[in-house]
Amino acid sequence: MPGFEPKTTVQLDPPKDDPISVEELSKMNGKEGAKCYVAIKGKVYDVSGSKAYQPGGSYHVFAGKDASRALGLMSTKESDAVPEWKDLDDKEKKILDDWVTYFSKRYNIVGRVEGATNTE
Repeated sequence: MPGFEPKTTVQLDPPKDDPISVEELSKMNGKEGAKCYVAIKGKVYDVSGSKAYQPGGSYHVFAGKDASRALGLMSTKESDAVPEWKDLDDKEKKILDDWVTYFSKRYNIVGRVEGATNTE
C-alpha cells in the first residue's frame, strides 16, 4: 500500500456514530443497487463509489462485512473476512492499522457495528 494520500482530494463528511446491526451491514453488499459498506475495527465505511468492492470487484468479498482480519492478513479469502483480529501478530496489526488510515482518508464513516468488541 504505497502512500496513504488519495490521488485527488476527497471531501469527507463528518464521521457518524450510528449503530449498524450486523444483519443490516450484511445487506450493504452492493448487490441489486444496494449501498456497499465495509467495516474495519467496528467502524463502517461507505465504499459504494469504488468498483473494487462492488459485485465482481477484486475486494467484493469484504462488502457487507467487518473485514478486519482479512485486511490484516492481506487476504481475500471469504473465511478471513471476519471481525476478529486481536490474535494477529504485530506486523499484521500494523498492516490493519495502515488499512484504517487508508480507508479513513477515502471513505465516509457512516456508523459503527452494533455491539462490536474489536474496536481497539
